This record gives sequence, C-alpha cells and structure tokens, in this order.
Amino acid sequence: MIRAEWNSLKRVMLHRPGMEINYAMFAPRAFLFERPFNYMTAISEHENLQDKLKENNVDVLILKDEIIKKAVNSENFMDKLREKVLSIVKYYGTTDSIENAKNDLKKNIKYIDAETLFNALVTELSIDLKSYINGIDYPTVYSNLPLANLYFMRDQQAISSGIIIGNMRMNQRRKETDITEFFFREVLNESKIKRIKNGYFEGGDFMPAGSFAIIGTGSRTDITGAIEAMNSGLLDFDEILIVENPNYDFMSYNPQFNMHLDTYFNIAGDGIAITSESLIKNARAFVYYRNNNKYEMSHETNLFDFVKNKDFNIIDMNLAEQLSYSSNFLTVSNKKIIAVDSRKIIKKLIDENVFPENVEAMIKKQIFDEFMPDKKSMIDHGIDVIKIDLSEITGGYGGAHCMTSAIARN
Repeated sequence: MIRAEWNSLKRVMLHRPGMEINYAMFAPRAFLFERPFNYMTAISEHENLQDKLKENNVDVLILKDEIIKKAVNSENFMDKLREKVLSIVKYYGTTDSIENAKNDLKKNIKYIDAETLFNALVTELSIDLKSYINGIDYPTVYSNLPLANLYFMRDQQAISSGIIIGNMRMNQRRKETDITEFFFREVLNESKIKRIKNGYFEGGDFMPAGSFAIIGTGSRTDITGAIEAMNSGLLDFDEILIVENPNYDFMSYNPQFNMHLDTYFNIAGDGIAITSESLIKNARAFVYYRNNNKYEMSHETNLFDFVKNKDFNIIDMNLAEQLSYSSNFLTVSNKKIIAVDSRKIIKKLIDENVFPENVEAMIKKQIFDEFMPDKKSMIDHGIDVIKIDLSEITGGYGGAHCMTSAIARN
C-alpha cells in the first residue's frame, strides 16, 4: 500500500471535526490541544485542505461520510454500527431506570439515523437519569470522553503492506482506534490488519522511506510498541531505525513539542529531509536489519548520521519554524508538498502568548525574512510547495501530515 513517503499520494482518510471538538475549546490542555481556536474558521481550513488534495488527484475519504454512506446502502453494516453504539452509550441512575433506558434503546435504535449514531460514537454519550415528578426521569447528559483529537487521523494507525492499528498512550485518544479499525474492516473491507496490544504505538511516529523505515519513540510510542509493530509482519523493509525522539532543554514544561517523529522530521522527496539538524544529531537511534520474518538490532547511531549515510540532503529548520509546524507537511508526490503557512502560525502563537517568556524570546530572534516554507533552500532542492493557511485548526497540535491518514501511494 505505502512504500515511501515521497511516492505519489492516491488516497487519504480525513475526519471533519464535529461537535466533539467544541469541548476542547473550554479546556484545551486537558484535551491535548495547544490553544483554543475559531471552530468555523478551522472547518473552512479543513475543507481547503481537502480541496487541495483533490486538486492533486488524491481520492479523499471523509470518515463520517463514508460510514453514513455504507450504513445507508447496507443493512448488515447498519446493524454493526448499531451494535457498536449500544456498547458505548452509558446510563446512570437507579437499577430500574438504567434497565428501562437500555431496553428502550435496544428497541428503538432501529429508528435512529446513521449520522446520529456516528455522533454518539465520537462523543461517548452518557445519560444520568434522576427520578423527578410522577416517575418521569430527569436527564443530565454527559460526554464520557469526546474524541476531540480524532481529526488527527495519522496517529491511530500506520499503513505499509498492511494496516497496523496503534495503541495510543493518552487516555484522551485511546478510543479513536476502535473507530478507525471499524472503518478499515467494515467499510473498506480490509483484512490485513494487526493491532498493537503490548506497547504503545502511534502513526505519527512512523515514516516509510523505500528500503528502510523510521519509527520514533518518546512520549507517545514506546520501544515495546515499536518492536511489536516492526515484527507485525506488515512492515516489509530491509532495515528499520528506531529513534528516541530528542528533547530541547526547556521542554520539561511541554513534552508535546516533539511528541511524534513528524513534529521535527519529515521527508519531502527521495533523499530530502526537512528537520532540525541540531535535534537529529542528538536523536539516539538503533538500526535493525531484517532476518527472515523478524528484525534484529545491529548497532547504535543517531538520526543525523543514519540519513546522511543514506545520501539524504537536509533542509534545516530553526526552533521557530519547528514550533510552527514546518515539518508537519504532507508530501503528495516526489518533491511536492502541502505545507502550512508557518509565518502566520508563529505570529499567532506569539500574539496569543502561547509560549513561556524564555521560549518566546528564543523564537523572536529566529523569525527572519526567509521563513519556512518560503526559503531559498526549498527552491534550491526543487521543492514545489502548496502553502495553505491552517493557522486556526493547528491549535489542536498538528499540521497537514497529522490530519491525514495516507491509505495508498504508488
């Protein structure tokens, strides 16, 4: 399905943020967001991302739309969707009120439309039934844990010669993989699927690069999950590099700066990496070679030496560029990328006082006339940049790469 990050992108999955995202605006850090943002503007930005993909001949699947379409056309699938919702919706109250509510839902769920059922999945609907007047229950409605991060569709899985469903580290995101696995199995009818069970593994830490692949480990993916993914039988590479995602000295207050490999390292074309050179020189890494169907560790290195030994050219980012999502671009074909308007984002982050004073001071010194993605080094390496404004929706902590699950490249 996907051999290299620079091969032509043919199909992606997106999730248009819905009502589940609104909760995060009132407690962004608790929902793993960087900052609150304008929802209506964010939706417009997301639609523009979809349009740019279509203009580049990419087939775009919108998660909710595809599930609804399948439910309308298949009663068998609709029954599976109903069963999934029945297993998720929770009731609280007296024993009798809970039992009555569950029985009513089982009896009446056949009348509920597919869109309402999908919304119940992503909001983790719960209803507390309190006795009120003449035996009539008074409901208080909760959302156990609305899946506000679901629109970051890169992270729930990694796709290569099959689909590796991840195991997400943060409780806020753990239920997302249930929905995406359901989609791949029941909507796309994929069968070559394995799920990570023993460790933690997230798709933002996986980067395929032809004969080799890179897996980042750190605050999200751990070494156990990386090795489990590596030996799943669904990664067909001569060698795999497992990297320890490096940290800045000031990162103790916010480990999300480098939560995934794609927050500081990405591949824009065959032999071209956009990254922070100083970071990857400090990124301890281990090379694994394939031996029959398993990978065995060979030697230790660092990410810089590894990619240089692969004859990669490096386009360097400074701190200000990295923290404004410059590496979180999406490669649509060799040397052609969809990139965020990083200058607009860094201005917004400074204006909204997102960073501590010491970090902001460092950043302000690095906002030069040349700034990603509009740098001479990009032109010199022949990178064709489609620059789009994602300055609102990146408030959830991710750019175009994070928001897209690449399903097929060739």
